[in-house]
Amino acid sequence: MIDVNDLRKGVTFELDNSLFKVLEYSHHKPGRGNATIRIKARNLRTGSTIEKTFTSGDRVQEARLDYHNAQYLYNDGELYYFMDNQTFEQYPISKDIIGEYALFLTENMEVKLTFYGTEALDIELPTTVDLEVIQAETAVRGDTATGVTKRVTVSTGAVVETPQFVNMGDIIRVDTRTGEYVTRVK
Repeated sequence: MIDVNDLRKGVTFELDNSLFKVLEYSHHKPGRGNATIRIKARNLRTGSTIEKTFTSGDRVQEARLDYHNAQYLYNDGELYYFMDNQTFEQYPISKDIIGEYALFLTENMEVKLTFYGTEALDIELPTTVDLEVIQAETAVRGDTATGVTKRVTVSTGAVVETPQFVNMGDIIRVDTRTGEYVTRVK
């Protein structure tokens, strides 16, 4: 059992036969009475988010998770296939679990998969990924009064805001947590 005071961003726990991962956490201590802990958590099986308030001293069931380093292989539209780096076993994962991470997956990318028993629940990408720009708006001359950006489309289909100097064919580094441009690689 985990005391709710120990719930922090990224902690996974069981509640009402569902697995949740804490997205946001706040601790409120009024002048009188017990403290309250408010969390926003994502259900790892359905992808839905909930907001829950606990009283200080409450406990939730700890979830025992396994982590596997894996390599992304391909997708067939519904499922994304990964291969465990140690056992070479392949795991199909639904696009619902992958979610927006699909915009940053490239073939042979190393990822970390989270398992609860034999069920794949979550994926963790590298912090940054290098992607090729396949479509870029043309820069407008004289439009430089402020830090001007333009939208480009990268090889995975993601749309990224970049500086004006980024052109089609360039390789750019993108932060997978926020989807923001980091730098031009070449």
